[in-house]
Amino acid sequence: MPNKTIDWSFEQDLEFILSVTEEVFKSLEGGHIFLTGGTGFIGCWLLESLRHANKRLALDIKVTALTRNPLAFSKKAPHLATDTNFNFISGDVCDFEYPSGEFSHVIHAATDASAQLNEENPIQMFNTVVEGTRQVLDFAADKKPEKVLFLSSGAIYGQQPWELEKVPETWLGAPSCLDAIAAYAEGKRAAEMMCALYAKQKGLPITIARIFALLGPYLPLDSHFAAGNFIRDAMQGKSIVVQGNGLPCRSYLYASDLTVWLWHLLIRGQANKAYNVGSDEAVSIKQLAERTSTVLAKGDYQILGVNDGGWNLGRYVPDTRLINQELGLYKTVSLDDAIKRTALWHGWKGN
Repeated sequence: MPNKTIDWSFEQDLEFILSVTEEVFKSLEGGHIFLTGGTGFIGCWLLESLRHANKRLALDIKVTALTRNPLAFSKKAPHLATDTNFNFISGDVCDFEYPSGEFSHVIHAATDASAQLNEENPIQMFNTVVEGTRQVLDFAADKKPEKVLFLSSGAIYGQQPWELEKVPETWLGAPSCLDAIAAYAEGKRAAEMMCALYAKQKGLPITIARIFALLGPYLPLDSHFAAGNFIRDAMQGKSIVVQGNGLPCRSYLYASDLTVWLWHLLIRGQANKAYNVGSDEAVSIKQLAERTSTVLAKGDYQILGVNDGGWNLGRYVPDTRLINQELGLYKTVSLDDAIKRTALWHGWKGN
């Protein structure tokens, strides 16, 4: 049966974020945030939500965002690039020149999660994650902000055993340090260790967000993200093709929930502690293809069963009870709605 036209707008997501994060935003009033990765998927959501809060609550929170290409970002999101509270500086996270002034908070969200880079140049991948984090932590040690939020990854757990339904923060598994494909994951592990060292020796209060798979506006549909590729193909009326056997399990947190969680972690997360950030609703890649096809009213997908050489052929699903219990944060957007909203933002008209 065709889906009904979806009653949704991006503005509604921003209103939701504000409604459950208002006190957090108010605590940042007059502050100045240094943000790396501000022009990526997650960075755009942080800037969008902060811009909305500034407009609605007159908080005058300022952001200095580091980006490799301010001009490209001005074309991608001109309303963010021209916001008077946002200053975009050009530079590489591994060797940027420290911006002048005082900073109340630092969010290190810059990372190159490119599967192609991880495959073709794992040395560069590892160095970017590790040296970039070192540079940001040195900057923070110099500026002495109230809090640092580091965006890590669920990849630090390595291969999640099939029998472990949801991986908790206390699980001590790890990627193989002898497998070059683990460059990104091992880089994030090393970066987390660096956070622990700077907390001990420099006194930096750092909270870590271990982020799992995501969906939402600003997610590219032409990258290595299976969910984005599936949405793209369904929107174009094509059959969704799963190259592998479709058995690996993932979970997908919608970006408005992600954004709420990250702002709360910046202010309310315990220092020197890591929190899983993701959905705990497991879905196999085959099920994701089927759901995407059905939700977008196409109903066609194929499983080719080709040998999969990806970095994680098993489960990639977090246990989120820590953030649920400590901060009272929960997923609010279903997978089906996350698929619909992502498609709508990219031009899908609904049915």
